[in-house]
Amino acid sequence: MKQIVVVCALLAFTVACDGKPSSSQGKPEVLPVPKVTVEKEKTEKAEPLPPEVKIKLRRDGKDNYSWELSGSDVNEIIKINEKLRKNLGGEQQK
Repeated sequence: MKQIVVVCALLAFTVACDGKPSSSQGKPEVLPVPKVTVEKEKTEKAEPLPPEVKIKLRRDGKDNYSWELSGSDVNEIIKINEKLRKNLGGEQQK
């Protein structure tokens, strides 16, 4: 029981003495505000790799070429198909 009274007395004493000196002038003291600068982290943006297109190229006995294209990007497949038509000549045979 004595311990509870002593703990309550110490708590009351620490709350009353919060460490701030009383000012005799009556003006509140203004504490200087520290200057804080925030910088955003610079991140490098790496260019993504071009989509992968798989090409199966075949040549028959008459030196005619045919190919099969597969991949995830339709636009890239169309570009490669046009390049193959220019370089190998003719239409793709199915």
